[in-house]
Amino acid sequence: MSFNLISTFLIAVALAMDAFSVSMTKGFTQKHLTKPQILYYGLFFGGFQALMPIFGYFCGNVIASIVQSLAPIIGFILLLAIGLNMIRESLTGDEEEITDHFSFREVTLLAIATSIDAFAVGITIALLKDPILISSAIIGIVAFLFSIAGIFIGKKLGNYVGDKFQIIGGVILILIGIKILLGF
Repeated sequence: MSFNLISTFLIAVALAMDAFSVSMTKGFTQKHLTKPQILYYGLFFGGFQALMPIFGYFCGNVIASIVQSLAPIIGFILLLAIGLNMIRESLTGDEEEITDHFSFREVTLLAIATSIDAFAVGITIALLKDPILISSAIIGIVAFLFSIAGIFIGKKLGNYVGDKFQIIGGVILILIGIKILLGF
């Protein structure tokens, strides 16, 4: 098989959709994100999306069946926990602390949760004998750009809708987790 740039780009876009959705929720729930914090989201989401295919590529079929069966459950649990926490924080009422809180731990968990599918893509790339570094770079760059765009779009939406987007953001994260769990 020969390397297909268009197919790789389309795969990258598909993988970036969860990162885009999560970034959008962070954009409308964290109103005062600084430019460096927005860059962290992009770097973490893009970085994990770029690294996971490489791990999948080198792990190959040995652990593929284990990871593929557990990946939806892990992604669901991480997004469920973060979403429920967002809803809980919103209902406690300290809105200013909620919207301005930035956590590297949360960014890392979100990046992992939204990039687990990329591990399986890495296994596929190995089977197709496509160049992993080029594919991984494209996947990472697309996820980076989609994450940054998601935050900016979310910030604009949050300005129009108001402060209760924390609950909606939590529900969206839970729904993304359910989508991952059910394999849609």
